[in-house]
Amino acid sequence: MSVSIPFDWTQAYPPGVEPAWEIALLFPPQGGWSIDDYLTLTERTNQLVEFTAGRIEVLEMPTIEHQLIVLYLMDALRAVEQGKLGIALMAPHPTLLGSNKIREPDIVFKLQKNKPLPDARYFQGADLVMEVVSPDKSSQQRDYCQKRNDYAEAGVSEYWVVEPQAKKITVLALEDGKYVEHRVAGPGKHAKSRLLDGFLVDADAVFAAGKHR
Repeated sequence: MSVSIPFDWTQAYPPGVEPAWEIALLFPPQGGWSIDDYLTLTERTNQLVEFTAGRIEVLEMPTIEHQLIVLYLMDALRAVEQGKLGIALMAPHPTLLGSNKIREPDIVFKLQKNKPLPDARYFQGADLVMEVVSPDKSSQQRDYCQKRNDYAEAGVSEYWVVEPQAKKITVLALEDGKYVEHRVAGPGKHAKSRLLDGFLVDADAVFAAGKHR
């Protein structure tokens, strides 16, 4: 049986060593994945995986700087919402966008009126999402372009793009199905939410949080 491999596996293993093909063949081929298949995989691994129209994409694990920034933003958001405005979670937690796409936002927030049941396996849509951009070009393309389109099409009211390399936070607000820049915060500036009254963060403090000194 031939197997279609989406990457050059020979570069990931020592000479003479192969992946456990028998395990790989327990899962569907690319293009044949269902949401249940995806959830079965992600609930048994700590790897970040996203799903689009029957295909999965395994994401690189985040750096320490990335995670510290996410934790800082999560703490700031939780301090404002305090369980009254809604619920905020951080990756890994699947967020279903439409009927055939699942993303793993670094931070995802749903208003109280849209909160899922406690036993839900994933969020259906979101009201606010945040992504911390990794330095590679593919991540920048994904967060600034691809995910911007995905979140807008799914009706996510607000999207924060946090880029440590440029020390810039872009807050996008949904208007007529498309995102417009609500606030761009660089050094010495504050990023402020339009959706959540009173939620703002100091850009310098956000990026300083990632330096773990």
